[in-house]
Amino acid sequence: MKKNNRIVILGGNSFVASNLINLLKRNKIKFLPIFKKDIDLTNVNSIQKLSKILKKNDRLVFISAIAPVKNFRMLIQNLDMCKNVFEVLKKKKIDYLLYVSSDAVYSDSEKQISEQSETKPENLHGFMHLMRENILKLLNMKLCIVRPTLVYGSNDTHNGYGPNQFIRLAQSNQKISLFGRGEERRDHIHVNDVGNAIYFLIGKKYVGTVNLVTGNAISFFKIAQKIKDTYNVKLKYLKRKGPMPHNGYRAFNKNLLKKILPKKNNFIDIFDWIDKKEKYKKK
Repeated sequence: MKKNNRIVILGGNSFVASNLINLLKRNKIKFLPIFKKDIDLTNVNSIQKLSKILKKNDRLVFISAIAPVKNFRMLIQNLDMCKNVFEVLKKKKIDYLLYVSSDAVYSDSEKQISEQSETKPENLHGFMHLMRENILKLLNMKLCIVRPTLVYGSNDTHNGYGPNQFIRLAQSNQKISLFGRGEERRDHIHVNDVGNAIYFLIGKKYVGTVNLVTGNAISFFKIAQKIKDTYNVKLKYLKRKGPMPHNGYRAFNKNLLKKILPKKNNFIDIFDWIDKKEKYKKK
């Protein structure tokens, strides 16, 4: 990364941004995190504010989102954010843009999902990200879109169903709740691996779409069982109120990411991470 390049991060206090910021500090790369208290991207006055900040050699990381999207009001707010960023970048030329999307843009599939898989989202959250992706593509600039799968790590802000929630419950000596028998299999990636990948892609100015995944689909039961044994707590099974998400299977092909990243790169193993008993912040 050139010394005159500055990394501007929209969504500087986000979970995904945490490790990226640590990497930028460690490598003495100039960066500017932008927080909602500085610029509210849902407000039209953000266009003028952001225009004054951005410079032509900047590389912009667009992480900011109101997520997960649960209703149409949240959908519109997220699209307003993208519209305002789009209006800035349409006039203010910068060096590079990386947009953090989501694996939710993909349709359900019984096969491994790749970057070429069908994108027909099953929910508003995925629909929002796919719309944002398509809007940003209209800019005709150097653009990278990353689509992380389920992200875990000790500073998670969403406390969603999965390893983040399970460990918080176990560290509070509470039962871990599983839907059904926890048989649903998903890919989980550590936030540090997400940050490392984004840092590398920005440095290379990679253009294209990349799934940030490990390639391993593990059941929620196996993860919960490991946490149960590590913290000596109990499991509790909840009756499902609806169909199993993604028909119980959401697996990814990681060939492209493996090809792009340095060969020495190794993803954090979720079971090794559980063994470390990393302390979580209470929600």
